[in-house]
Amino acid sequence: MKTHIIITVMAVAVIASCAKQVPAPEPVDYVNTEIGYISHMLVPVYPTVQLPHSLMRVFPCRSEYTTELLGGLPLLVTGHRAQANLSIGFPGRRLDFDNEHITPYSYETEVASSSIHSRFAPSHQSAIYDLTFREGPATISFDSEDGEMNVEGNVVKGWCAVGGDTKAYVYAELEKAPAEVGIAAPGHLNLVFDISHLRIRYGISLISTEQAAKNLTREICGFDVDPLITEGRRIWNEALSRLEVSGGSENDLTVFYTSYYHTLERPVNISEDGCYWSGEDNQVHEDGGVPYYTDDWLWDTYHSAHPLRTIVDTGMEEDVLASYLRMSDENIHGWLPCFPSVSGAGRSMNSCHTIVAFADAVAKGLDVDVRKAEEAAVASLKGRTLCPWNGGKAGALDAFYWEKGYFPALKEGEKETDPNVHGFENRQPVAVTTGASLDCWAVSLLAKAAGNADDEEYFLRQSFNYRNLFNPETGFFHPKDRDGKFIEPFDYNYPGGMGAREYYDENNAWVYRWDVQHNIYDLISLMGGDGKFVAALDSMFAEPLGMSKYSFWAKLPDHSGIIGQFSMGNEPSLHVPYLYNYAGAPWKTQKRIRQMLRTWFRNDLMGMPGDEDGGGMTSFVVFSSMGFFPVTPGKAEYAIGSPLFENVRIHLEDGRCFEIRAVGVSEDNKYIQGAKLNGKSWNEPFISHEDIIAGGVLELEMGPLPNKEWGASSSDRPVSL
Repeated sequence: MKTHIIITVMAVAVIASCAKQVPAPEPVDYVNTEIGYISHMLVPVYPTVQLPHSLMRVFPCRSEYTTELLGGLPLLVTGHRAQANLSIGFPGRRLDFDNEHITPYSYETEVASSSIHSRFAPSHQSAIYDLTFREGPATISFDSEDGEMNVEGNVVKGWCAVGGDTKAYVYAELEKAPAEVGIAAPGHLNLVFDISHLRIRYGISLISTEQAAKNLTREICGFDVDPLITEGRRIWNEALSRLEVSGGSENDLTVFYTSYYHTLERPVNISEDGCYWSGEDNQVHEDGGVPYYTDDWLWDTYHSAHPLRTIVDTGMEEDVLASYLRMSDENIHGWLPCFPSVSGAGRSMNSCHTIVAFADAVAKGLDVDVRKAEEAAVASLKGRTLCPWNGGKAGALDAFYWEKGYFPALKEGEKETDPNVHGFENRQPVAVTTGASLDCWAVSLLAKAAGNADDEEYFLRQSFNYRNLFNPETGFFHPKDRDGKFIEPFDYNYPGGMGAREYYDENNAWVYRWDVQHNIYDLISLMGGDGKFVAALDSMFAEPLGMSKYSFWAKLPDHSGIIGQFSMGNEPSLHVPYLYNYAGAPWKTQKRIRQMLRTWFRNDLMGMPGDEDGGGMTSFVVFSSMGFFPVTPGKAEYAIGSPLFENVRIHLEDGRCFEIRAVGVSEDNKYIQGAKLNGKSWNEPFISHEDIIAGGVLELEMGPLPNKEWGASSSDRPVSL
């Protein structure tokens, strides 16, 4: 009997010892690259394989998770949401796939009915493919849709046009030279080998093939993919560890770190050995030791992706903004980019919220060339047309705006004659007016910091232009014709044009009702005070669509992630759940934030409610899961919400740490009962940027029922504009 006892004890000890040897999950282990890989309506979230902010990036060559066949194996994706510019193909094989495993630092899959096993890992400007052919010798192609491919011995060189005069170059070394070479077309090179295991290492560049070769030899020595995987995992863990969360569910941890991973995808650093290609002037420039960043859709990312970097990576944010000032020097107009890309800045959507990103950085004490930023901001706002999706010079509609203070709508039946208006996009007069008002406010902040009193006064006055479209009878922003009359009759739920673009943009009037981030207290006043403001917010979340989803989305496909008339799936809505904080009902913000996170951001293939836009929406998840959000970029303050985790540690660039402790937090315990900041009672539903970067502890006592008194006093709110 004693022998049995001893054996049992030893077995338990062995099991316990084995259990102890299982390593604890690291941040990158929580990343699920397939979250959102099936879209609700439009573009899915692609599972990008890339080191943080690096030029070398790929994702599977298919439209979304449910696509049956691959279009090859990607060599490079130069634009967020674009397909591969350069790829490897397999002539004569049907490219189905199986057993796909994608991490932020590796891509492994079986292709062609499991006859080929592929492994991939990236560095910053280079990568390795490891291909095993189970049926017959290796036969591959190097493909460029619009370019050339050539082979000399075991080296493949090529390029692909990616927009304007910009080209992406590749220099690839094969572990063995091909036995046969065939050229199907200038951009398609077929190679046959007498081996079944082929390894390929390659560099990419936006400058030249020669630079691509330099990038390869600088980063990769051998053909072994495993060291790249190990290093990529280390780099991602280091980046993700800037935000340390614990005390939440496995799903919460997965959604959080996956969101942070997507936020770290863009913008991308395109400096190569101290030089970079600029699509602004189609020239190669020296970077002077400051990395050059691009590929950033600021209509989406200004709201929370840029503010997140002002906390956790201030040095990079300074370099990003310095890059955008360089772009203003490199284009002939001196304009700031709105949608910078590797092939040059485009003008998508409306507004130029790059200006807001500069104002936010200045407000938070970052090192920015304020005078240059203010000069470029004024040139961008006054010199470029406000018409959506147009990068041309200002015209007649812009002159009307600056004189009358609003963008005019067409009357019913009136035909468009202004050459700056693109037919499908229309004028978007309400969205343009509210967006320009925000940009004007941001310019006024830059002007103040630069000591330009005239510009400060002028643009501050223009920042109130949203008032000119407010309809006091309905409480909505309502388009006016050029005679100053409201367009009637009018349907706020279902306004005209695809995506409501005749008057708004991608969302209806219920969303644009709150598009005054920079002067929320004035909006409250326009609506009749706190009570009516809160009631209006409540009504938006309760208002039915008034039609079938089929009919609604046929007209408003971007208006996704719906709760009532609210759209969680589009960036103009990100700040809206936090607005209760400004009107004496912060407990309702706490309820709404939990509702949004639980309903629309989940650990599954459809766990993203709309176009994620490379950090535009995922940064909302990162902030909101931690418990606060930058409602007004340009103000050094944050609204407090409802954290998901018991403990959040924000590791600041200078080595300090800001901690958020949510005592008793749980699925039900989402309401703040009381708070302390650095041990002192804290009744404000806001916290300053200064408090965060100084390091310290915000302690929140959580409970299942709202404390309707906490943070409800008008004295608990920030100073208004």
